Amino acid sequence: MANEKIKAYEEKMTKAVNFLDTELAAVRAGRANPHVLDRIRVDYYGTPTPLQQVANISVPEARIIQIQPWDKNLVKDIVRAINMSDIGINPTPDATTVRLVFPELTEDRRKELVKDVRKKGEEAKNAIRNIRRDGNEDFKKQKKAGEVSEDVIADLTDELQKVTDKYIGQVDAMIENKQKELMTV
Repeated sequence: MANEKIKAYEEKMTKAVNFLDTELAAVRAGRANPHVLDRIRVDYYGTPTPLQQVANISVPEARIIQIQPWDKNLVKDIVRAINMSDIGINPTPDATTVRLVFPELTEDRRKELVKDVRKKGEEAKNAIRNIRRDGNEDFKKQKKAGEVSEDVIADLTDELQKVTDKYIGQVDAMIENKQKELMTV
């Protein structure tokens, strides 16, 4: 029973870590990463559609992303969607493809990105701590209701703290890796 109660909170913590992972994948580090395009939606016959569903996205060189729409008429819409997004790169269209050339990051821009990464990491840690707090409050309610003994509550609280520490450690490792990636020239 104790494991089932902890598992529910552990699943929520896993979701918080997975969300951070997708957020960090979208942070560009000077080299072409197709994940920076994950949030871009293109107007496809009146429907906002994810870019990946209307085009083939490839990385022919270390700092170039090539977007080749299946419908050639979409080139202008793709350029418009990229310009309206917050990735900060000007697309270069031709008749059938759109290219994104990633410039080398300046030292200031790298430091700015590191700050952003730390902020995202702190948000993830706060989410994990909030999940722990919710779990501890739930355990206290069960104790007040007389459903479980004080010893069981102490065990649950300790177990939840161990799970929290594990996930906070994962977040710290992810942030550390992304910082190294960003600061590597």
